[in-house]
Amino acid sequence: MIYVRTTTKEFATFAGGCFWCMVEPFDERPGIISVTSGYTGGTVENPTYEQVCSNTTGHVEAVQIEFDSSIMPYKKLVETFWQQIDPTDPYGQFHDRGESYQTAIFYHTDEQKQIAEASKQELENSGRFSKPIVTKILPAKPFYPAEEKHQDYYKKQSFHYRLYKKGSGREDFIKKNWRNKLDKSKLKKQLTSIQFHVTQENGTERPFQNEYWNNEEEGIYVDIVSGEPLFSSTDQYDAGCGWPSFTKPIDLYQLKKEIDSTHGMVRTEVRSKTADSHLGHVFEDGPKDKGGLRYCINSAAMRFIPKDRLREEGYEEYLRLFE
Repeated sequence: MIYVRTTTKEFATFAGGCFWCMVEPFDERPGIISVTSGYTGGTVENPTYEQVCSNTTGHVEAVQIEFDSSIMPYKKLVETFWQQIDPTDPYGQFHDRGESYQTAIFYHTDEQKQIAEASKQELENSGRFSKPIVTKILPAKPFYPAEEKHQDYYKKQSFHYRLYKKGSGREDFIKKNWRNKLDKSKLKKQLTSIQFHVTQENGTERPFQNEYWNNEEEGIYVDIVSGEPLFSSTDQYDAGCGWPSFTKPIDLYQLKKEIDSTHGMVRTEVRSKTADSHLGHVFEDGPKDKGGLRYCINSAAMRFIPKDRLREEGYEEYLRLFE
């Protein structure tokens, strides 16, 4: 991972196997300025895709991210990186084999090295994987952008990209190994009956008879199960439907969208990525000047944290939303 500090704008480069699959997780998130596919770690200047894939240049496929660290902390990028890969595979990633598909974090400063090593050790200690974590942490080397056809591949060739991500085994590996496994018997004791019904049984609370449908206080909403930040009051508006409505999430990466064909309708369900909680649905009848989307969310799926309690509860970084 290459890391360059210029005020609050920084650069980071992750090697996580095929670079097609390493753009989408970072792209269009808060604080992300650009994500570029390319090559790093080798000795050949300005290598081509064919040269790198021949495993003769010493380069690995990678993505270089320019980001604003005051909005997207470096530590969060590292966490996202781990969640895209199999860090126990020393020979490549999924069906892509060879040194050009090996994983690595390249450090640029002593601080970066310490953060990367601490993150790796934390993952090792977590017991999430039975095999050792083999992702390398190495000094940074020059980064060479890949050919234009490889840039933003998940957008340009979305159908083929989805087939590849699924067919390569990456998508199923992520679902199996990076989705938190929750004990529903414990959740049933921790949550109220309506919170459990909504989040674990895909329930829906009554309109106009829920906690936050008309909340006007400043603050953020977090997943009632995991505590992951989901929505901000700065994006909340009265849609007249009787449930909390938002024009966008705080970070789209923290949500999953799935087709819901229940009740004789076809809708887009919204779930939290970390806890897999059912949250609500997203519709295309929102304010046009705000993107046109309406995230209709159950109050019971969330906990509201007022702005003046964000620092106290460990969500200090989100104070920027109210500046």
